[in-house]
Amino acid sequence: MKHHLITGIISSVAAALTGCGSTSDIAAVRNFEPDRYMGTWYEIARLPQYFERDLDEVTAQYTLNDDGTVRVVNSGVRDGEPTSITGKARLKYPDADPQTGELRVSFFWPFYSDYRVIELAPDYSYAVVTAGSRDYLWVLARKPTMPKEQLDGIMERVKALGFEIDKLEYPKPVKTSP
Repeated sequence: MKHHLITGIISSVAAALTGCGSTSDIAAVRNFEPDRYMGTWYEIARLPQYFERDLDEVTAQYTLNDDGTVRVVNSGVRDGEPTSITGKARLKYPDADPQTGELRVSFFWPFYSDYRVIELAPDYSYAVVTAGSRDYLWVLARKPTMPKEQLDGIMERVKALGFEIDKLEYPKPVKTSP
């Protein structure tokens, strides 16, 4: 299982480095507050990635480390079995404006890839994230589900940015107790 995640991440990094369908023309959010971004995020939608194939109940847990890096734990369920991978993120441009929502993330050192927050609710209730190309897109929320109207609005905006929303996958949400 872990081999598939590592292989997928390496493939993703290689694809991001090629720059096909680059997202360099899409700005990261400004006034980004890393401490407010920490915590649990639920994956609402994603463009398909090898390392997330058949993965449901997907979460990402971000924890700010004392050295300013971020511990990232991505978890989900595949074929009824829980799986997770732990990585590390850091500001993409440590000498630049730290309030830009742009990070570099690594799940397999020394390989890092872009992590760009391109839309963020003012209350940090949802985020839209991409990487170095338009082949990567995630819609994340603080709750396991999102109102349809809100998701539809996000889809309109990301489509206008050139993302192929007809290819999006919608993983089964994390089960909550009644």
